[in-house]
Amino acid sequence: MITTQPDKAHLFRSLHTAAKPLLLANAWDVASARVIEAAGAPAIATTSAGVAWSLGCPDGDVLARERAVDLIARIAASVAVPVTADIEGGYGQHAAEVAETVAAVLDAGAVGVNIEDGTRPPAELAARLAAARRAADRAGAGMFLNARIDTYLFGLGEPDTRLRDTLDRARAYVDAGADGIFVPGVTDTATIAALAENIAVPLNVMAGPGAPGVADLAALGVTRVSLGAGIAQSAYAAARRAAQDLFAGGYDALTDAIPFPELNTLLSPAR
Repeated sequence: MITTQPDKAHLFRSLHTAAKPLLLANAWDVASARVIEAAGAPAIATTSAGVAWSLGCPDGDVLARERAVDLIARIAASVAVPVTADIEGGYGQHAAEVAETVAAVLDAGAVGVNIEDGTRPPAELAARLAAARRAADRAGAGMFLNARIDTYLFGLGEPDTRLRDTLDRARAYVDAGADGIFVPGVTDTATIAALAENIAVPLNVMAGPGAPGVADLAALGVTRVSLGAGIAQSAYAAARRAAQDLFAGGYDALTDAIPFPELNTLLSPAR
């Protein structure tokens, strides 16, 4: 069993292959991480939205860094596989604060991070990525730095120049030290193929209803597929259905629940 952080970092990097994309079913707490690991996950990725919701905050750089890092540490301590953490924009106002976040996340046991541009100018994210890279290199952790580009997710810019803008951002982010590029919000196969062909590092896309299947994404050149906040949203939808069933006098929504002994065993210190 791989136990050291450098070894986990090396393993995590090796999982990014075109022949067999890394599949990440994003977790938001210890229980979800253990359930996902037990389902066969080679690595655990957190969802910043799910983490924020579970801690009573909206997504979008609202959650305090300390609370996010504490949750990452608890997840990393609870699973045997590598952990990569979604840290939104870096939980800091400036690049130096993002570097502090990355150092704290590495201390928490993670071996990778996602940092997103959102509506920030690309130059600002490039500065954040460069600071994150320096912090990781100082720690000697071999951290995998994934840069998220939100041009498609947020519909930024003009549709006819969006691909070019995305590729321009990708090149700038790789130059700043990114090991991978994450482009959520893309389901069109021609666009995905163009991204994979023109981005020199592993391409990560977000999957869900309406997206191509995993085999199709692999054929297009995608090396990493994640579900983002989708599982957390589905879990909260299940909670709502169960409540609505109860208030209507029934319990049908509980039919597919994980058996109590199974879930309890997953969280047992003696597992």
